[in-house]
Amino acid sequence: MIDLDPLALLAGALVGGGLFLFILSLYGMRVRPARPKRELVKTLTTRTAIAAVAATLVLVVTQWAVAAVGTVLLVFAWRGLSGGAAEERAAMRRLEGLAAWTESLRDTIAGAAGLEQAIPSSIRAAAPTLKPHLRALVDRLHTRMALPEALALFADELDDPSADLVVAALILNSKLRGPGLRDVLGALAVSAREELDMRRRVEAERRATRRSVQIVVITALVFAGLLVVFNPSYVSEYHGLLGQAVLAVVAGLFGAGFAWMRRLARFDKPTRLLVGGGNG
Repeated sequence: MIDLDPLALLAGALVGGGLFLFILSLYGMRVRPARPKRELVKTLTTRTAIAAVAATLVLVVTQWAVAAVGTVLLVFAWRGLSGGAAEERAAMRRLEGLAAWTESLRDTIAGAAGLEQAIPSSIRAAAPTLKPHLRALVDRLHTRMALPEALALFADELDDPSADLVVAALILNSKLRGPGLRDVLGALAVSAREELDMRRRVEAERRATRRSVQIVVITALVFAGLLVVFNPSYVSEYHGLLGQAVLAVVAGLFGAGFAWMRRLARFDKPTRLLVGGGNG
């Protein structure tokens, strides 16, 4: 076994971290919805433990600091290689719940109920993903908050472009008190159903792309691991400072390729209509 050079370890770690930050500056990070603190801590703790164990094993087997750093980054980024599939499925569930709630609100208003009375009545038939936000909306109305302002805060909490269309119609009606809200809600519910069908078709097509990304990543890692274990002389040039620097460049190129493939499989959420509406 070749002794580890502390300078090579430090240089490899710095080069690997620098490449990661460079790719991050080009690729960027998506703003994710806020998660409960307990769930976030649990997720980070689990990933940190897995990353530490995996990086230690890789360092012992290969004696490559860059490979160990890359292993840590891969563990934390592995879920992202699916291209946001979980986020898209959650968005489709919210959209389906929104369409059902819009239809329920339309039918309640058709019974000659005002908007202030129809919203609390619609909670019973609302989807579980919408109920907490609807209860918060009703609580604001009970504290004498103006309906347009409460609806704007409701839209900010949902943080969904499709929900903004429904909430915008409700805000306009709450200000103008004109007729035709039932017809507008019916049209928006139909539009939401059509968008949901379109998203499902797109998701089915992108599933193949996401699977290809994961297959490419796993194949590359397995091939590299087999070379290290069964043909160490072939990769012996990567030992030492220069070899680690070259390995960091290669790993950075692989990371950029994986990030680009993930971008192809990612669902980009449209821009919201009522951004920051609750701050006014």
